[in-house]
Amino acid sequence: MLELLVNPAKAEKQPWEMLFIGMFYGIVSLLLTQWIFAADPVLSKYRGILVVTFIVMFSIPFMYFAIKNEEEKDLQSDSFLRLLEEHGKALTYFMFLFLGFVIAFSTWYIVFDGSESFRAQIETFCIINKPTNFENCVNEYAEKMFTKTTSFLTAKNKIVNIFANNMYVLIFTLIFSLIFGAGAIFILAWNASVISAAIGIFAKSEISKLPLGLARYMIHGIPEILAYFIGALAGGIVSIAVIKHDMKTEKFWVILQDSLNLIILAVIVLFVAALIEVFITPVLF
Repeated sequence: MLELLVNPAKAEKQPWEMLFIGMFYGIVSLLLTQWIFAADPVLSKYRGILVVTFIVMFSIPFMYFAIKNEEEKDLQSDSFLRLLEEHGKALTYFMFLFLGFVIAFSTWYIVFDGSESFRAQIETFCIINKPTNFENCVNEYAEKMFTKTTSFLTAKNKIVNIFANNMYVLIFTLIFSLIFGAGAIFILAWNASVISAAIGIFAKSEISKLPLGLARYMIHGIPEILAYFIGALAGGIVSIAVIKHDMKTEKFWVILQDSLNLIILAVIVLFVAALIEVFITPVLF
């Protein structure tokens, strides 16, 4: 039924509407997990995972038809620049969808104290940013502003660490999209929830600081997530082509070449995102 509410053709014409779709999916997922699992002594501890699971279920129909639509475009054009322009439409509404997730999650975290709903995300945040002080980070996240534990590293080492970690995520996004088609939305939704927890920690439960928190993480987060969506699109296109039994045809090799070009582009965008995170974000914040 959800695929009837929004479809890729409509999203290409008005991509900004996906922002509100993403917010709607996020809020409904949070309400469902709060309503169904909050009183459960076991599952309530894993609401951070369950929220992501619900939002994935909401998003998969749209993601599948969007990737299927992009695969069909590959068969209609043999120019990569032309294909990139067409794929850009899909990437735009994907980014609006992701931003909708982030706004919904981070607003909920700040307004309703997300320590319970996003505990798994908080632990992930602490493992990444304060691995040597993990327990204190988890216990005191609301009282401490975010500070990098890598401040003693040189700029070169920071870039290498950030780029390597982002490549790790890109590889898993690519693998998920190859195996499950639209399944990469799980990794992307999880990243949206972790970023939202980081924004909530940065804002320190003050809703007035939400725009600043969004800016703090979206300056380098937008190119990062864009790269992940490019990777998801590349893997998903190949997955759809395999499902349609195009492997023995010339069309399949056209699709494969386009996917390889997209993967190369994703790696370049990730490197640029790492440069922004090291040299630009700390200056502004």
